[in-house]
Amino acid sequence: MTINASGWRPEVPSSNPGGVPATSTGNKALMLEEALIFEIGDASTTGVEVAAPGAVESRLGRLARTAAIGLPGMSEPETVRHYTRLSRQNYAIDLGLFPLGSCTMKHNPRLNEKMARLPGFADVHPLQPVDTVQGALEVIHQLAHWLVTLTGMDSVAMSPKAGAHGELCGILAIKAALAARGDGARTTILVPESAHGTNPATAAFAGFAVENIPATAEGRVDLAALKARLGSDIAGVMITNPNTCGLFERDMCAISEAVHACGGYVYCDGANFNAIVGRVRPGDLGIDAMHINLHKTFSTPHGGGGPGSGPVVFSEALTPFAPLPFVEKQGDHFALVEEETAGEHHASSFGRMVAFHGQMGMFTRALTYILSHGADGLRHVAEDAVLNANYVLRSLDDVLNAPFGASGPCMHEALFSDADLADGFSTLDVAKGLIDEGFHPMTVYFPLVVHGAMLVEPTETESKAALDQFIAALRSVAERAKAGDTALKTAPHFAPRSRLDETQAARKPVLVWKEPMSVSNAA
Repeated sequence: MTINASGWRPEVPSSNPGGVPATSTGNKALMLEEALIFEIGDASTTGVEVAAPGAVESRLGRLARTAAIGLPGMSEPETVRHYTRLSRQNYAIDLGLFPLGSCTMKHNPRLNEKMARLPGFADVHPLQPVDTVQGALEVIHQLAHWLVTLTGMDSVAMSPKAGAHGELCGILAIKAALAARGDGARTTILVPESAHGTNPATAAFAGFAVENIPATAEGRVDLAALKARLGSDIAGVMITNPNTCGLFERDMCAISEAVHACGGYVYCDGANFNAIVGRVRPGDLGIDAMHINLHKTFSTPHGGGGPGSGPVVFSEALTPFAPLPFVEKQGDHFALVEEETAGEHHASSFGRMVAFHGQMGMFTRALTYILSHGADGLRHVAEDAVLNANYVLRSLDDVLNAPFGASGPCMHEALFSDADLADGFSTLDVAKGLIDEGFHPMTVYFPLVVHGAMLVEPTETESKAALDQFIAALRSVAERAKAGDTALKTAPHFAPRSRLDETQAARKPVLVWKEPMSVSNAA
């Protein structure tokens, strides 16, 4: 056997250079080959026995099913094992460092989960009488207070469900503010190249034209180009700070002053707030609206552990146009301000983003995170996130090209490119090779301003030992790619599935189960 950076691996026989010799069953060690659920169960059977119902008059009317449901019948053990086996083929933050850049895949503290599962939070219903959910409303109100305090803004809308939803909320408030002052001729939103990709999509969805602002050679917004484009048709700018190159926009105050001077507003994508929380208040930088990803900065679960939550903080200028509903303290009572009760003090709201009030479970988790860290702890979050990212950057910039390595310290994430790899080798080969080393790949081919980008965000929750383990693994793969190791072109070799044709998977995905045609039917 041979030893690699992250541990031992079996020798690959020369007769089978593509990977480990396959067993006749497809099983690997304790990982059983798992069939599709439709291949395990049969639609004509059921996993439970239920007595036939007596003669009962149906009340379903035309909604009554006339054909079989078409789902596989399985017993409980079969069902549990199927999904448990699938879960073992996946990767999770509870298994190891999750290096996805621009995603802030930090540890989800179990204290947060415990609080979110308390009676009164876990079982609260949005249609309960307000008097029966005073504790839940107080949590929303208190979280709103801390989000406003941490950002230095004037108000916050708690209802948006995620980052892009928050972006739309902010842009709609800007649109309402422009309409209120009779400035409908402002139809263009400027978006720097270093912003998140959802920014131009959001602006276009809201009916604005979108124009890009180039980046400088050091990866930051070109202030001169921005100023040159400002005019009476500009509604505002959508800027990500820290940006997707992992750099802080040092000219942020100057950008805000210039946009405000021409009559526009400044929207900040707050997805990377984790790098500055407790250290920088966006309100002090001239920001008018900014969403906050609770599932990033404040550690509420991502993806399958969701749902997401993207509260939006507003400046004093945009507060009158913020959406309904919101929680307001009236004496010793918490009330929901909605259309029926908004009255004159919030008559300019652009309307609603959601049917109800936001994600209660995420609010509870985020407030727990804030209170358990305190002001000093949140400062440490930002400081350690930046420290860890710079440690990764400087530990690997001798084997991977760091396009903005000379632009000063990075913030929350380290950016590399495929510029120094051997001919014929790409970012995709490095990403697939990293799977064989035991890690989920980093974000690839983003941001678009860097060819063959590899974006790594370690977050503050990783120890030096965990960072060293990841760095050794990525270094091993990078050295192989620079040396032209052809085995990387077919990696991963030790994953449950080998490399897919990603172009075909994207263009012709097979998402619906169809019964295979028999030989006789095919004939």
